[in-house]
Amino acid sequence: MSFEVKEKTEVRLVFLGAAGVGKTALIQRFLKDTFEPKHRRTVEELHRKEYDVAGVKVTINIMDTSGSYSFPAMRKLSIQSSDAFALVYAVDDPESLEAVKTLREEILEVKEDKFTPIVVIGNKIDRLDERQVSSKDVLSTVEQDWNNSFMESSAKDNVNVIEAFRELLQQAKLPSRFSPALCRRRETFPKESNQRPSLNKTNSCLIS
Repeated sequence: MSFEVKEKTEVRLVFLGAAGVGKTALIQRFLKDTFEPKHRRTVEELHRKEYDVAGVKVTINIMDTSGSYSFPAMRKLSIQSSDAFALVYAVDDPESLEAVKTLREEILEVKEDKFTPIVVIGNKIDRLDERQVSSKDVLSTVEQDWNNSFMESSAKDNVNVIEAFRELLQQAKLPSRFSPALCRRRETFPKESNQRPSLNKTNSCLIS
């Protein structure tokens, strides 16, 4: 007797990082293509969006967490229930990179899996004159030592925001219907553009 394996059609992404690094800004840029320059303190917010992809309804849950360490139990629960993680730091704040290192260790401890999907994001590359963190050093650490993915972004200028979400969704192992062969003609995430494409429910293909 054979059993049909049900494909995964719901994924949970969590954004972690120190306060003020731009976690909320990245999420809002992706979901609404907006940018709010004023920092607003986040405790925990869950964004839930549904898309129709090749006739399959896919739900993406995005958890925006607090940059404060005063909610350890809440953070641990977010880690336990999530499929992939964005660890965000600001390129003008070396201390926020140290927070990423601590958070990664916590994720691996909670998940008990060194192969947990993690994407490290160096945000605020629009602040060219204020950069204090070398991308070369972080790239070496993240990709060679940690075996995780790394990219830099700017929520303000909409640089690599869509690419970051694409990487997270790929690592979260969404259905095979998201394969390049099926999505090539209706690619939602352009590789060479800073403009956010339409993610409507009739013409969406989240990964390509």
